[in-house]
Amino acid sequence: MKNIFTAFAVALGLLLTSNIKAQTIIPLEQGKATSIRGLSVVNDNVAWVSGSKGHIAITRDGGKTWSWQQVNGFENADFRDIEAFSDKEAIIMSSGTPALILRTIDGGETWQVKYRNNDTAFFLDAMDFFGRSKGWILGDPINNKFLLLLTSNGGNSWVPYNNTPAALPGEAAFAASGTCLLTSVHDLLIVSGGTRADLLTANFKHKQWRTTPLPLKQGKSSQGAFSIATNRKGLVVVGGDYQYDKQPDSTACYSTDWGLTWHLSGTPPAGFQSCVEYIRREIFVSTGTPGSNITLDGGKTWKKIDDTSYNVCRKAKHGKLVLFAGNAGKIGILKM
Repeated sequence: MKNIFTAFAVALGLLLTSNIKAQTIIPLEQGKATSIRGLSVVNDNVAWVSGSKGHIAITRDGGKTWSWQQVNGFENADFRDIEAFSDKEAIIMSSGTPALILRTIDGGETWQVKYRNNDTAFFLDAMDFFGRSKGWILGDPINNKFLLLLTSNGGNSWVPYNNTPAALPGEAAFAASGTCLLTSVHDLLIVSGGTRADLLTANFKHKQWRTTPLPLKQGKSSQGAFSIATNRKGLVVVGGDYQYDKQPDSTACYSTDWGLTWHLSGTPPAGFQSCVEYIRREIFVSTGTPGSNITLDGGKTWKKIDDTSYNVCRKAKHGKLVLFAGNAGKIGILKM
């Protein structure tokens, strides 16, 4: 019986290894003068990207071709995040001053300003929706409180969300991939960085915020948690130190009890990661400036699959398409 179990374990290990080796990221687009950090994949055909210098792009054929534009009147905006619902409807969020939220319902032919704030203290980091109607935008702390904006009508209007978590001095969020904010049916989750790397969780019913320390690299403005993803059974968080992006130490952790306790990945990603995305079952992918990684066991162990620098990776809300995007208008597709 022992020999049977040993043989099974060896066979399973070989299968997992072969599956990891089968992953590859194929370049689709590059050469645009924009740094892409916003990516929203609607289905296996439609996806949008957003980036610096007011650039937006959409594909309707699964990434084969892209239609680019600089949003008229917003050529200097840094659109750090985008949420799309179809090939017609999308919402873009600009970090920096002014803080902006724009919406299109005609595939990007026209954009309407739905929120604008010229206060230099406002810096928007991430946006996430649960369904088509209800969504939140996270901003850096103001007066030691994280900023949250809420829409209940699909992004047509935004109001301050009064129940916001406290932030310690030097604690903030990273506008690196639009994925430091996560919504679920019951909870709102934020991961932070800087002087602290924390998970901040609020249950919509009880409305009290819970702060849980994360075992990631922290203490400096370049360090902390950058991105969170879930498979509805557990949570995975990635980050590290973007100034020393080749260092793998304390770059990923996972939780199997919805964030109550956390464990460092036994085999971490190969350096700093700015985004993590759930694929299926226990499979997640992550990416960052030193390359992209995959885990087949819910974040316990990671394997590098690509050396190319990307900022963000997202899977289709309705489908299997997985895209990556980064600097110089770079876009890639994951083949599994």
